[in-house]
Amino acid sequence: MSTTTESNKPTHAIWQVTGEGERARWNRVGAGWLHKDAKGARLIFDSFPLSGRIVLREITNDTAAAPSEGGAE
Repeated sequence: MSTTTESNKPTHAIWQVTGEGERARWNRVGAGWLHKDAKGARLIFDSFPLSGRIVLREITNDTAAAPSEGGAE
């Protein structure tokens, strides 16, 4: 029995963020799917960063590409 939503599309993107402010670089490193009860998520990493910050962001039409630093963290 699956504990994730029925959709195959991820609900969240996993980003590696290095640098600060306008010089920050966002590199997508994986995806996440919320569990049906929304109390957890399944995370799949394409790569696992050894430096920088890991940020989990909901995928919306506005954040399909790398988020801007202004409202992202």
